[in-house]
Amino acid sequence: MNLQMFAENTQTTASLSAEMKTYYGMELLENAKPQLVHNQFAATKGLPAGGGKTVEWRKFGAFDKALKPLTEGVTPDGSGISVSYITKELAQYGDYTTVSDMLDLTAIDDVVLEITDRHGSNMGLTLDTVTRNEIQQGKQVIYAPKIGSDGTKTDVTSRMTLDKDCRMTSELVAKAATQLKKMNAPTFDGKYVCIIHPSVAFDLRQDEAWIAAHQYAGATELFSGEIGELHGVRFIETTEAKIFNGEGCPVKTEADESKGTPAVYYSVYATLFLGKDAYGMIDPEGGNLEMIIKDKGQVGGPLNQFSTLGYKFSSAAKILYQDRMVRVESCGAYSAEDEAN
Repeated sequence: MNLQMFAENTQTTASLSAEMKTYYGMELLENAKPQLVHNQFAATKGLPAGGGKTVEWRKFGAFDKALKPLTEGVTPDGSGISVSYITKELAQYGDYTTVSDMLDLTAIDDVVLEITDRHGSNMGLTLDTVTRNEIQQGKQVIYAPKIGSDGTKTDVTSRMTLDKDCRMTSELVAKAATQLKKMNAPTFDGKYVCIIHPSVAFDLRQDEAWIAAHQYAGATELFSGEIGELHGVRFIETTEAKIFNGEGCPVKTEADESKGTPAVYYSVYATLFLGKDAYGMIDPEGGNLEMIIKDKGQVGGPLNQFSTLGYKFSSAAKILYQDRMVRVESCGAYSAEDEAN
């Protein structure tokens, strides 16, 4: 074994009781939860032990309208219920940190707790990104129109033909909400939700119809990250809202082959408008989340020089109803500087 390979990421812990491992596992999950912005609107399910590597969601179809009048004394034919199945293969994720015996001896802070905090945040972001990348593949897309200096609008039909003047507007919010209504997408207690990047929210906050979250917080329990409401849509702000930048995005500067410089693109923001249960995911607490601590007596090599602290979990996310989500793609004031995520 090449023990030197652990030196580069070495940041040990003495032997920990089962109770302490459980405590650190809970700390890991608690630090992950604030990052789970995309996951808070998913239809979650646990992962039963021995349930295999494939997750299955059942979708029940709607009944047709019963427009045929009943005949007195005659029992009509009943309607069967249609059931379809959506499946997704489970994937496993995880990370760990190596802690040296010298750090364990000399560190003033609780090393294990500090590392647990960092891993919890990282786990939350990982899980959130796995879900985000799945639900960005929805088929209902609206492209922000180009807005001229005189206020005239020009329709855009692809991501590539967007430009810096294609910004999110109050009208686009109303259009996305209307599309969800037309598709009979169910709401979250009467409202749709939208996951939005701060750079896009900047444009919307200028609208006179914007209602800041603090104005209704007393009467409504706020979602994590909620910043306000517009046209019956509650907005959840996160820097993890998807940003596209690269081939397929609008070109800012053409490539110059003679100088060997690549093309530079404007960033495109994906703003997600959601109805209830549009997508599903594995509940992190039911996804075989495991906190793994190996003390220096177990993995520390011939001289017991290091311990390891890490986690792993299984996850799966899947779009369940295409007609319960709309993605609005736009540019904005910060498209020239924001990077892909």
